[in-house]
Amino acid sequence: MQSLAKEQPLALTAVKSHCPTNGKEEEVKTDADSMEEEAEFNWEEYMEETGANAAPHTTFKHVEISLQSSFQPGMKLEVANKSSPDTYWVATIITTCGQLLLLRFSGYGEDRKADFWCDVMTAELHPVGWCTQNNKALMPPEAIKEKYSDWTEFLVQDLTGARTAPANLLEGPLRGKNTVDLIVEGSVLELQDVSGPFLYWPVRVIQNVGGRLRLRYAGLSDDHEAQDTWLFYLDVRLRPLGWALENRLALEPPTGLRSLKSASDWQEALEDARLNGQKSPLPLEVFKDHVDLPEHSFKTGMKLEMVSPWEQLQICPVSVTKVYNEIYFQVMLDDLSVDAKPQCVVCHINSTGILPVQWCLKNGVGLERPPGYEGQDFDWADYLKQSGTEAAPDACFPDTWQNRGFAKDMWLEAVNPHRPAEVCVAQITQVRGRLLWLRLEGVAKPLSECIMDVESMDIFPVGWCEANAYPLTPPLKPVCQKQKKIAVVQPEKQLAPSQPLETTPVSLCQPVTMDPGSANGRYCCSKIFVNHRCFSGPYLNKGRIAELPQAVGPGKCTLVLKELLSMLINAAYKPGRVLKELQELEDQSWDCQEETLKAKYKGKTYRSTIRIVRLADQIPDFCRKVCVKLQCCPNLFSPVLVTDKCPENCSVQTKTKYTYYYGKKRKLSKPTGGEEAAEGELAKPTRRRKKRKAIFVQKKRRSSAVDYTPAGSPQDSEDDEEMALQSGSEGTSSEPREDHTDASSVEVTSSRPRRAATLRRAFSAGNTPSSQEAPEGRRRSTRSLSAYNQNSKYQPPKGQDVQVEEEDGQLVLDRNPLEWSVDEVVQFINSTDCASLANIFQEQDIDGQALLLLTLPTVQECMDLKLGPAIKLCHQIERVKVAFYRQYAN
Repeated sequence: MQSLAKEQPLALTAVKSHCPTNGKEEEVKTDADSMEEEAEFNWEEYMEETGANAAPHTTFKHVEISLQSSFQPGMKLEVANKSSPDTYWVATIITTCGQLLLLRFSGYGEDRKADFWCDVMTAELHPVGWCTQNNKALMPPEAIKEKYSDWTEFLVQDLTGARTAPANLLEGPLRGKNTVDLIVEGSVLELQDVSGPFLYWPVRVIQNVGGRLRLRYAGLSDDHEAQDTWLFYLDVRLRPLGWALENRLALEPPTGLRSLKSASDWQEALEDARLNGQKSPLPLEVFKDHVDLPEHSFKTGMKLEMVSPWEQLQICPVSVTKVYNEIYFQVMLDDLSVDAKPQCVVCHINSTGILPVQWCLKNGVGLERPPGYEGQDFDWADYLKQSGTEAAPDACFPDTWQNRGFAKDMWLEAVNPHRPAEVCVAQITQVRGRLLWLRLEGVAKPLSECIMDVESMDIFPVGWCEANAYPLTPPLKPVCQKQKKIAVVQPEKQLAPSQPLETTPVSLCQPVTMDPGSANGRYCCSKIFVNHRCFSGPYLNKGRIAELPQAVGPGKCTLVLKELLSMLINAAYKPGRVLKELQELEDQSWDCQEETLKAKYKGKTYRSTIRIVRLADQIPDFCRKVCVKLQCCPNLFSPVLVTDKCPENCSVQTKTKYTYYYGKKRKLSKPTGGEEAAEGELAKPTRRRKKRKAIFVQKKRRSSAVDYTPAGSPQDSEDDEEMALQSGSEGTSSEPREDHTDASSVEVTSSRPRRAATLRRAFSAGNTPSSQEAPEGRRRSTRSLSAYNQNSKYQPPKGQDVQVEEEDGQLVLDRNPLEWSVDEVVQFINSTDCASLANIFQEQDIDGQALLLLTLPTVQECMDLKLGPAIKLCHQIERVKVAFYRQYAN
């Protein structure tokens, strides 16, 4: 049993309240008593500055399992039938998302059109059989009532062999909790003794850190804190209370602790533990993910290699000295010295660190010679011959070569083997087969080096401690100091060499006190989906959104949301603007945590502190309000997966319409006289656009970087820095990306965002100028578009026909295109040589405002056109724009 030593002080750097940024000292306002603050270790900044890579989260199988919901797809339950009050029907769980369940009523088969979401915490859900016990009626929904003549027979067949959702997870204090949250402080389990597989003793949970349990043997008090044991809840040594009696195993106090109390005291402690355990029994769901150990094929006398549990960084020859049964066997360290003391350990086929003979030789790792072995070099063939024994066959060792995706120089978090309560920043220095050589940061040499198995439950992904509010031992000299609050988004240039700072010894922080389960269920979420088909709004690039993963999570709410928001910022046309919008997001009802997010733009980094919700039940509201803020479909990212058609029917929306819808929530004031003059100057007919030389160059994929500026958004009042990013071109709002966007697309995207915003304001405020009367004497060839649509289904109301005329090859409009409806736009397209594309405008719901915002990249990307047709179409659109600027922009 490894004891817990007292925490050692760790020298951390204390920084003053002004930090050098861009060569200048930027003062951070703090209270007088907090002029100096502790340096906080921040994984993201540490990895950015050191260029380190984190081990993938999927390589930590035990952590992935711990984040799963207690409800499993396929479980059956009884649900209130909305169509018929006070009746119920059986439903099947299709998938889970935190405390949300996607259900399908029995009888629908594979038809998912009637699938529905419900919240475990608020919906009326019951285990199968509840209706019978409470005399409630079971009645199928109206839509499928006639599908079967005998529903009773159908239910019997449907429920045969099915698994019902546990009653305690649908009602009571455990309602809706994840498996790992069912283990609360005070829960009682039985723990297998390290000295024998048939000996058990009750243990009490003192602390649950994301499934890593601090356990205290029954009968021991706080004075025996040093004897506490740390195990992950999936460890096969842990069993439910009553396991030993059911399996006719002995209940005895641990061998090493028996001398601490008398036999009667131990017996009394056993009775107390049983009573406490019966008062609040641990749900058996906790053990649903415990694996059944397979049978082994080891025999007494067989030799093998093993990572030494007694000595650091040693792999030693060991022998099987006892076979308990088909599951367990005992191995002993080979020791040929005269005064050898037997060192034994109980193993099973899944024990970490057991390896076949010659494993070290094949992997280029040194094997320790047995103490007392004569000879310079250890040779297995000679050793087996001298001892008259055999090597355990390779078939006894499953997955010996599997490394699970770990690689050298990856970073993770690992338990310090010498102090089980301590979790450290760790780097993988070597990978051999299924063994990892780790260097624990913040631990003095030589204790900083250790060997871990890839299947070990003492290693965790980057961010695990933060997600579970548990202290992490950082490197002795933290690379980064994190400011508590950054009030504004500011560009950050390359940091100047930091000045030497005074070091002050600061005691390592103690474990944070938490409410039972507070670090787990309430603060963790399953998946947040990125519904790629939903409307992306004016800020986000549809192409980049399409390349994002389908879902983020599961994990701690703040970490999942931070990752999601970071991806959205990077998918923006102008990341700095999205960061600016997110900074303003706030709701008094939210339980928030501040996180620093970054946006990179033209080689500069912008940082801002964003408030992110911490509670799982606030995530749907948070996601929706972020979507509203970014003027995209409220389901673009959501805990709900949109499979076919979005409930918001966003596929028929255009950027114009969504902007107008959300814009109503903003102040849409009439421009002042000064603004009109300033904007009017920009729109003078004499000022023409610069010719784009590269307009016909084939663009690369993902080259659309058009910025649709919404009405009244903060983008209308860009600061000088942002305007400078437009490279002096009033119409160019593209940005060079790391994905090697073609320069041609940067030139082409001349949507004039500031002017577009002005036009939108004028339109929304009812300030659209009336059509100008043409001077007499002009020669015009007038054409009515209705003549082209006599057989078309897109006929606008009478009196709304769009009249267009041509004068010297230029288009002359009889009506302001800002006021064109979708049908009028279709009429115009039908009157051109692009008539075959008119149906696209109808399908995409493109009205006059949207038409004026279209550019070559968006036409190619959104309409999926080849370059030739796209250029022809853009030529016609440009004619409308020129006519608009000449006739109506003033």
